[in-house]
Amino acid sequence: MDMIAVDLDGTLLNSKNQISSKNVEAIREAQGEGVEVVIATGRAEFDVRRLISGLKLNTWIIAANGATIHRPDGSLFYSVPMEQKDVHQILAWLEEENFYYEAIDDHSILTPLNGKELLQIELDRIKSANPKADIGQLEKAIEKQFSQHGFLHVDSYKEIVDADQKIYNILAFSFDKDKLKKGWEKFHSNPDLTLVSSADHNFEMEHRWASKGLAVEKLAAKLNLSLEKTAVIGDSLNDLSMISMAGYSAAMGNAKEQVKEASRFLTRTNDEDGVAHAIRHFLTT
Repeated sequence: MDMIAVDLDGTLLNSKNQISSKNVEAIREAQGEGVEVVIATGRAEFDVRRLISGLKLNTWIIAANGATIHRPDGSLFYSVPMEQKDVHQILAWLEEENFYYEAIDDHSILTPLNGKELLQIELDRIKSANPKADIGQLEKAIEKQFSQHGFLHVDSYKEIVDADQKIYNILAFSFDKDKLKKGWEKFHSNPDLTLVSSADHNFEMEHRWASKGLAVEKLAAKLNLSLEKTAVIGDSLNDLSMISMAGYSAAMGNAKEQVKEASRFLTRTNDEDGVAHAIRHFLTT
């Protein structure tokens, strides 16, 4: 085995947003056998560094769904930012439609100042329509979204556009299925974008040449490693691009059905140290 790429949310992270000691041990074991272990996530690289700080995990990080690749020392190896015209069009539309959004640049997660208010309005509408609705899971989804590191609030998307910074990923989040569908239909035919979903309540956009799969391919070429001897572990639809690239793949026990169907191996859930189980499976393959 040359390389193992591991997704973060729903995969390496358990439901408490933590990386278990067993998963850390398995990663170190793989590294000890000369395997390059890579974290591949939709999150920002600086947020990932905070999550793994103190764990002594020295890895390459594919972030923003493949739009950036950082070396183990934190320096940038490769990036593909979105076109400014697309950033402008997307953010203007999301703001007009009252979406909660996040835009990742090199240093921050840019998000509307009224973001929490927007999501609370959606929750209130759900409770009003169905007073018996269990919104516990939805509240947990909000809590997880805001657990990220590096938020910078803006009054308007125009602040982001006027700053003319490189934007790598834009995430739109809503509990309204019709609203999400409308957003997906708005952007899915744009040839300049990669459109993916990493969870039930979002869709995300990057440059057309950005995906986890393309980033895994780029890194394998850089390190002179074989894609046939590369394994990937994931749970969500944004992991499908790297699953299709790699010679070996594992779906988490909690993965989406499409991910399970596309993968060669089914491991345990993220609350059962599924990453550790998959890594040890690959090391003996």
